[in-house]
This record gives sequence, structure tokens and C-alpha cells, in this order.
Amino acid sequence: MGLLYAVVAAGLTLIFGLMNVVNFAHGALLMAAMYATWLIHRSTGLDPLLQLPLVAALLFGTGVAIYRVLIARTLQIRVNGAMVQIFTTFGLSIFLVGLAQLVFGSDFQSINASFLGGRTLAFGAVVLPLPLVASGVVSLLVFLALFRLSRTEFGRALEATREDFEAVALIGVDRDRIFGIGWGIGAAAVGIAGVLLANFYYISPDVGTNFALIAYVAVALGGFGSILGALIAGLVIGLTEALTALVVDPSLKQIGIFLIYLAVLMFRPRGLFGKL
Repeated sequence: MGLLYAVVAAGLTLIFGLMNVVNFAHGALLMAAMYATWLIHRSTGLDPLLQLPLVAALLFGTGVAIYRVLIARTLQIRVNGAMVQIFTTFGLSIFLVGLAQLVFGSDFQSINASFLGGRTLAFGAVVLPLPLVASGVVSLLVFLALFRLSRTEFGRALEATREDFEAVALIGVDRDRIFGIGWGIGAAAVGIAGVLLANFYYISPDVGTNFALIAYVAVALGGFGSILGALIAGLVIGLTEALTALVVDPSLKQIGIFLIYLAVLMFRPRGLFGKL
């Protein structure tokens, strides 16, 4: 679960690190990915794991469209621009959740017949659900791809645009293209997380809210804009959640997460790897 939290946080921190925009619709995009996985499985029978490239591509296109239609316009606003960006993404979140409630209703949905469903992996006395093991492996591959991307020419363009988007324009780098692809990659990451979660987690219009909240904590802990920070923070949060469930009622397991968040705010507000 910690690795899944990290993937969700990676998409969030990538967008913030690129253009200083906090995407409050991030949880709604996770929900949309889960519903897309459920719909494709229901209509075609395609296993969720086989849907990973398809749903990631759908979310990539959605992220690019959100930037082109909404975010690019808000970035042009000079007066109270930060507030406009917050209200834009928050409004988008409300719209997507409301649309899901209208189309699918408020009942929980789930994918019961999948290749990994109900299977376990045993290491002596330790028995692990196979959907969670597969999710952890795929999450690590996602981070490996993100780290490799950072070493490509496009990755260097992303980094340069983040540092000074006005300077890169002088050497012919299209800021809007970089920002749009950045939003697409962030949305694709959360789309992959949605497919993995749909293997074993319930699906409802509000499912993204809790994961988005944990992702914000992970971003704050790891440091805004740091992909490595998101990975380490996600693991710390997942382990903290599991350990907290051993000493208190499991329904209160997130107490440990928010205690960590308060400690970060008080003692290291930049996070573990933040530069802000």
C-alpha cells in the first residue's frame, strides 16, 4: 500500500514541481481511472492488469486535455492566480465526483473475477495477497520509468522548464507543450494506481478522497517536487499505517500518518527532500 500511495503522490508532486500548481482534482482522477477499469472489465472481460497501458493512455490524454482547456488559462491570470488555480482544480474535482454519482450512483462497485483475485503468496508463516504484491512490483517499475525519464532529453527539458520557464523559451522550448505532457504523465501515474487499486479495492465516487489526502501528506513529507521523496514518503506512510494498526484499533490506523504530517510541519516544513 505504501508503494501505491507513492505512485499517487508522484503524479501530484510532478505537477506541483513543474508549475507550482496543487492539483485538487488528483483524487477524482484516481476515481475516474478505477471506474474506467471497472467499465472495461464489465464490457469486455479484460483483466485489470492487461488494462494498464490502455487506462494509462486514457488518463494521459485526460491530463493533457485538462491542462489545455483549464490550467493553461489560469496560468495567464496575474491577479490572485494561485487562488484561481486552486478553485479551478477543486471545482473540477467536484464536477467529476458529481458526474460519477450521476452516471454510476453511490453504490460500491468491485471487480470480483480477476486473474489475481483471491490468490496469495506465502513466505513461511507470512501470507501476502497477490494483488497487493503485484501492485508493489508495478509501482516500483513506474518509479524506475520516472527516474529513467529524468535522464532523457525530454526529462532535462522538464527540469529546465521547472527551473526557469522564461529562459527555456529563449532556446526554443515550448513551455505549454512541456507543461501539457507533464500533466499527462502525472495523470497517467494516478491512472496506473487506479487500475492496481481496482483489483482489490471498492470503487465509488468518493474513493479518491482518502487516497488524495494521503498523497498530500506524502508530498509534504517527501518534499514538494521530489519524485524520490514521494517514493520514500509513500513507503514510510504505508509502514506507519500498518504499525499503527497493530497498537490501536485498525479503523484508527491513519492516526500515525497524520502525526507524521504534524511533525513534518513543525520540524521540517520543506519535507525530506524539498527545496522550497
